[in-house]
Amino acid sequence: MNHDEPKPTLLLVDDEPTNIQALGHLLKDDYRIRVANNGEKALALAAEGAPERPDLILLDIQMPGIDGYEVCRRLKEDPHTSDIAIIFVTALDDARDEEHGLNLGAVDYIARPFNPAIVRARVNTHVKLKRRTDLLEQYAMLDGLTGIHNRRYFDEHLDRETRRSQREGEPLSLIMLDIDHFKGFNDHYGHGAGDRCLQKVAETLARTLNRPGDTLCRYGGEEFVALLPGTPTSGALEVAERLRSAVEERALAHEHSSAGPVVTVSLGAATFDPAGEPGADMESLLARADAALYRAKNAGRNRYCGG
Repeated sequence: MNHDEPKPTLLLVDDEPTNIQALGHLLKDDYRIRVANNGEKALALAAEGAPERPDLILLDIQMPGIDGYEVCRRLKEDPHTSDIAIIFVTALDDARDEEHGLNLGAVDYIARPFNPAIVRARVNTHVKLKRRTDLLEQYAMLDGLTGIHNRRYFDEHLDRETRRSQREGEPLSLIMLDIDHFKGFNDHYGHGAGDRCLQKVAETLARTLNRPGDTLCRYGGEEFVALLPGTPTSGALEVAERLRSAVEERALAHEHSSAGPVVTVSLGAATFDPAGEPGADMESLLARADAALYRAKNAGRNRYCGG
């Protein structure tokens, strides 16, 4: 294990305390251990957010209530937990039991009684594979030019935050922004300079949008989006002005813009309030933010409008 990194988290699920104790003693030096003595508790612990979320689950099959097979099936069907690696550790040693477990989505199957060295080696291998997969997934969610989150990440994050907003009854605000006359910038300064401009604007926006929980993404081309959970309309408009002002103050020369001598942005803000808009959804939030951005452009650019 790399001791510079936090220990990976294992969730041990078994209704027999002696089994949990044996696995915990075997693995506690290299991993952070959490335990559950039934399927219901296992599902609840697996659904927790980072850093409590397990990297790998060691799961017994024969348990009262929800058995291990059903726990595995539910975890793999839920998009929020489907990427958690699962190893069955069980007294069931029939090949048909192993085949069924692997077909449900488990990465491995260990029958009791087991060899401690083999268990350590298998857990280590699957944790390493899981971390490499997570790293590749993180790269897939980043924009290669600017280093901020990309459109794919935004689409998935917006879906999660909209559902959370509906569940908790809190507002969710969205800001869409566009670099003013970016085509003219590219035509005059060249596409290399255009790429550097995008990088500097993204850096400025990310530095300005510094509240934990707020997210900046590149939406496409010269367009960016900021997602602001728990933020009402008034707060979204304040953030929009801070973003607009920060880009203008960066003073990146743009001689071919009617909005001013430097690079500027136009912004559209909209808020989803589940308490006041029970029928609203993320599509309507996007549409209202886009319409507000369009109004800001028509009003002369280098400004924000609310939607």
